[in-house]
Amino acid sequence: MRKFPKLHLIVTIPAYNEEKMITQVIKSIPRKLRGIDKIEVMVWSDGSTDQTMVTAKLAGADYVFSNKKNLGLAKTFNRATKRAVELGADIIVNTDADNQYDQKEISKLLVPIIEHGADMVSGDRQIQKLTHMPVMNKYGNILGSWTIRMLTGTKLNDASSGFRAYTRDAIKHFSLYSDHTYTHETIIQAVNQDMLVYEVPITFKKRVGGKSKLISSIYSHMKKSSATIIRTILMYKALKVLVTIGSALILLGMIGIVRFGTFYLDGNGSGHIQSLIFSSILISIGFNTILIGVIADLISINRKLLEGRN
Repeated sequence: MRKFPKLHLIVTIPAYNEEKMITQVIKSIPRKLRGIDKIEVMVWSDGSTDQTMVTAKLAGADYVFSNKKNLGLAKTFNRATKRAVELGADIIVNTDADNQYDQKEISKLLVPIIEHGADMVSGDRQIQKLTHMPVMNKYGNILGSWTIRMLTGTKLNDASSGFRAYTRDAIKHFSLYSDHTYTHETIIQAVNQDMLVYEVPITFKKRVGGKSKLISSIYSHMKKSSATIIRTILMYKALKVLVTIGSALILLGMIGIVRFGTFYLDGNGSGHIQSLIFSSILISIGFNTILIGVIADLISINRKLLEGRN
């Protein structure tokens, strides 16, 4: 094992009205791990209206913070992990407050970072084997993970897992914009910033009592997650995506012009002037789409330069 001097680990727990489960989560987090000199626990309440904060303090959390109002998981995760970096964490492990993850497996997340220099390690819940996950949630997760693999070229099996480890440098380079969930956004940003991303198999327990605070509606969750994926991909791959779309529109427009030309040469052009107009509109939109892609790419390059300075 590579030797690091006095590594500091902070486990962040975003929580929203989890007074019934937060104690079990905090008390099951190991306080001694190989290769780690200091372990602390941070609970960040997302504007909870129950006794989550008080319960977390009594359970032994080292830090307890709260949003003034409910802001969503992504913003709460972002605030918690950024504060962990400010508090000197070398590694940040994020876990959920509903006790579905086995906190003893934190050590599995740390191995790729300590031994192989990974920037980010995600826990694979092995969704296809789960029998307690609702069918819609299960196949929604499978579809989302497949989409992320196609868009990023990664081999991650579980793109929605919230049980992850990050280095302080990885956290410092994330710029999160979603207010729904951070899971897909961080993967896309990590890949496009050439970070080393690992995945390890983990245990995912059945939720005891209550229901997910994040997924109140599978349709709403998929809609918001899709919007996040599209926005994040465009941040990093705008030129490729928009040039592809623009080129397709121009090609369709050219087909229409060829069609009009064929009728015109046959002496029937006057009856198909609509095709010429429609084709001209498609070509114009196509060129403008490509232009937007070029501009967006220049903005992306400028952002990467700024990220590199930070």
